[in-house]
Amino acid sequence: MAFEYPEDLKYLDSHEYARVDEDENLVTVGITAFAIDQLGDIVFLELPEIGDTVEKGENFGTVESVKAVEELKSPINGEVTERNEALIEAPEQIGDDPYGDGWLIKVKAEDLEDLEDAMTAEEYKDQVEGPGRRPRIKKSLLRRGHRA
Repeated sequence: MAFEYPEDLKYLDSHEYARVDEDENLVTVGITAFAIDQLGDIVFLELPEIGDTVEKGENFGTVESVKAVEELKSPINGEVTERNEALIEAPEQIGDDPYGDGWLIKVKAEDLEDLEDAMTAEEYKDQVEGPGRRPRIKKSLLRRGHRA
């Protein structure tokens, strides 16, 4: 399956993305189409409240699918200014437009330099699809006793 990797985003190896609005010092955070594909049908989403502080590399919420529960990692230090209430009500819609309406939170960044070590679209694509990359073994199959 071919995935979209918008060039204007920064990517984490934990499959979150960051869209930066430098004029507002605002970062929109979401999860990548690749991560959504790996998770499968998403059934629950837990996000921080507006006004909460998030820290780079630390968990800020969880996403639960029919296969797994995964922690969401913040790409930046800052204060949550918005959260996507529509996705909390209907988390299954996150995959409809992960880089548009599927965003999770918006953060007023303390310092945009926190994103300097994030990956470009090309680097992230190489990480998840690059040469020599073995297809990911789905955790749900391993839990059911299947062998890879």
